[in-house]
Amino acid sequence: MSLSVPRLRIGSTEIIALADGEGPFFSPREEVFPEATAAQWAEADRFDPGAVDTEGRWRLQFRAYAIRSDKGVTVVDAGIGPADGPAAAWAPVPGALPASLAAAGIDPADVDTVVLTHLHTDHVGWAVVTEAAVPPVGGAADGGTAGRRPYFPHAEYLLQRTEFDAIDTLNPQLRETLTDPLAAAGRLRLLDGDTPLRAGRAVATPGHTPGHQSVLVTAGRERALVTGDLLVHALQLLHPDLAYAHEVDPEAARLSRQRMLDRDPAVTLHLATPHLTEPFLPA
Repeated sequence: MSLSVPRLRIGSTEIIALADGEGPFFSPREEVFPEATAAQWAEADRFDPGAVDTEGRWRLQFRAYAIRSDKGVTVVDAGIGPADGPAAAWAPVPGALPASLAAAGIDPADVDTVVLTHLHTDHVGWAVVTEAAVPPVGGAADGGTAGRRPYFPHAEYLLQRTEFDAIDTLNPQLRETLTDPLAAAGRLRLLDGDTPLRAGRAVATPGHTPGHQSVLVTAGRERALVTGDLLVHALQLLHPDLAYAHEVDPEAARLSRQRMLDRDPAVTLHLATPHLTEPFLPA
């Protein structure tokens, strides 16, 4: 997998795409977008031809993003993770996020904030790691449980409280492997809705999961939205009303998409999406 480091500048802030992996989805795409028509699939395939392989399977990118400004470095999501990460049952682990960070000139110890958009395993894989998974970074870990430590040792990890409260429904195993070690290390911070960040702000975009959040960076009439799984496929950009089978609340997800994609025509909106082929797209 290529470790190119695409970048987007919004004012004085740099948004960096961090590749972690790529591979086919675990079920046919027609099953997860059951309402999509043949014409809509053809339109999506013209828009993002890299998202379908020669066998007609949905091919995903797995990536995180870094937001770098004079106020610090924020990482949005933590990819599929190492070989023993929580996504190992279905994603192409081990991921390449450590190498992508190095290629971008980012030491994990220099990251001050990690925004977890939601608690699906392909977005939290490198958040907390076992000591055997990767060499220590940034010196000794600040706490941790059962041999697990935050991969970004000095960062505050941000999760919506609504998402944290739904963990037993979403994936109860993540208590032991993710949230408990972060809490034990004093690194977990729960948010209640939209919250300013050092660069940009976290925006509540529920629907894909109960407490899904995205990150919005604004400079003048230019915006960049790091979407998380608000958008998982080009279909949802071209047809925001289409439901996705793995949304816990399709109506809330639809409203979140419409709200975030709606804008003044004088405003330029860039999308930074974890799963589409291109890391940055115009809305």
